[in-house]
Amino acid sequence: MPERKRSPISRRLKIARTKAGLSQKTLGIKAGIDQFSASARMNQYETEKHSPDFGTVKRIADVLSLPTAYFYCEEDELANIIELWAQASIPEQKEILKIIQKATHK
Repeated sequence: MPERKRSPISRRLKIARTKAGLSQKTLGIKAGIDQFSASARMNQYETEKHSPDFGTVKRIADVLSLPTAYFYCEEDELANIIELWAQASIPEQKEILKIIQKATHK
């Protein structure tokens, strides 16, 4: 039987939450989850017992100031680029895009 492919959401969620210095409960509450179940639900998402729907991922991403794509990205390098992209200003993002476009259109 083939091994089940793990979703990157659980790992990315834990990494982003810890970088932000938030507890599972605090992140859950800020993302709109009921305060009495926030910690348990976030724990279930991080341990992959349950998977959050897109709306929940979007709210979590907003709280953590990250694009939703970060949570779905399988490749660590690309996730790092997405995280850095979110931290860049609009002019910096435009410059980065020009560099990438130039590099790929040789």
